[in-house]
Amino acid sequence: MSTTTTPVTDTLPESVTSPRGPRYRQGLQQILAFAGLVAIFAFFSIASPYFLDWANMKGILLASAVTGIMALGATFVIATGGIDLSVGTGMTLCSVMTGVFLTNMGLPLVVGVLGGIATGALLGLVNGVNVSFLGIPPFIATLAMMMVAQGLSLVISGTKPIYFSDVDGFTQIALGELVPGLPNAVLIFFLAAVVAGVLLSKSLLGRYALSIGSNEEATAISGIDVRRWKVLVYTVAGVFTGLAGVVMASRLNSAQPGLGLGYELEAIAAVVIGGTSLRGGKGTVLGTVIGALIMATLTNGLRIMSIPQEWQKVAVGIVILLAVFTDILRRGKDA
Repeated sequence: MSTTTTPVTDTLPESVTSPRGPRYRQGLQQILAFAGLVAIFAFFSIASPYFLDWANMKGILLASAVTGIMALGATFVIATGGIDLSVGTGMTLCSVMTGVFLTNMGLPLVVGVLGGIATGALLGLVNGVNVSFLGIPPFIATLAMMMVAQGLSLVISGTKPIYFSDVDGFTQIALGELVPGLPNAVLIFFLAAVVAGVLLSKSLLGRYALSIGSNEEATAISGIDVRRWKVLVYTVAGVFTGLAGVVMASRLNSAQPGLGLGYELEAIAAVVIGGTSLRGGKGTVLGTVIGALIMATLTNGLRIMSIPQEWQKVAVGIVILLAVFTDILRRGKDA
C-alpha cells in the first residue's frame, strides 16, 4: 500500500502563498506610509526653520531607534494575530537588569548587555507559554506582563535610576558614531531591521507566523506545531525588546524605572501604519521602519513647534486611531 504526503506549502492559506492581491495591497500601504512620512516632513519643515537642522534629524533617528526596534519584534507577534502590550515596560525592565548586571554585579560589558537582551527573551518566552499552552488571550497575557514588568522595574531598582557613569564604553553603544554623524543606535536599528526582514520573509519562523495569523486551524492541520512556533515568535519579539532596552539605557546613560508606559502603543502604531494587519497573516518589516520614523517625526515636530505635551498625546492618539481604522478598511478589501 502506498501513501501520499501532501507538502506543507500546499496546505498553507492562499494569503501566505499567493504573490498577488494581498501583497499588492500591502505594497500600496507601504507607499502610502512613505508618502505620509514625506508629507509630515514637508509640513514641519515649513512650520519650523529648525526642523531640518541635522542635530534635530539625529534626534528623530535616535527616537525612532528605540521605538523601531520594539516595533520590529511586535511585527512578528501581530503577524500571528496576537498582540504584545508588554514591550514598553518590558524594555524598561531590560534596561534595569542591564544596570544591575553592569553596575551592581560588575559584570563585563558584553555579558551585561547580553544579560539585558536575555531578560527580554525570558519575558517573551513567558508571554508565549501563557498564550500558547495556558490558552490566555494575548491581550490579557501581555497586559499582565506589562504590569509585572513595571512592578519589577521599580522593585529591583528601588524606584531610583541606575546610572552607568562608571561603565566604560556603555554610552558608545547608542551614542557612538562608527559612521561619522550617525549615532550607533540608528545603525543598530537598521541592522536589526535587516535581520527581522530576513527572518520574516526567508525563514520558517516568518513563514509560519504569517500562516498562523492567516488561518491558525489550517496551519495546525498541515502538521505544524502551532503552539511551539507561537512561543518562539514571542521569544524572538522579546529579544528585540531586550535590545531596545539596552539601546535606551545607553542613550540615557541610565536605567529609568519610571519609563515604559506608552511606548507599546507607539510601537504597535508603527507596525500597523507600515501595513501589518492587526488581524494577522500580513507583515512587513520595511513598513514597520517607515511607521517608526513617522511616529518619531510627528512627536519631534510637535515638540519643536512648542506644542504642549498634552496636545502631543492627543495627536499621537489620533494617529493610532487612524492607523487602526486604515487597517480595518484594508481588511474589508481583502475579505
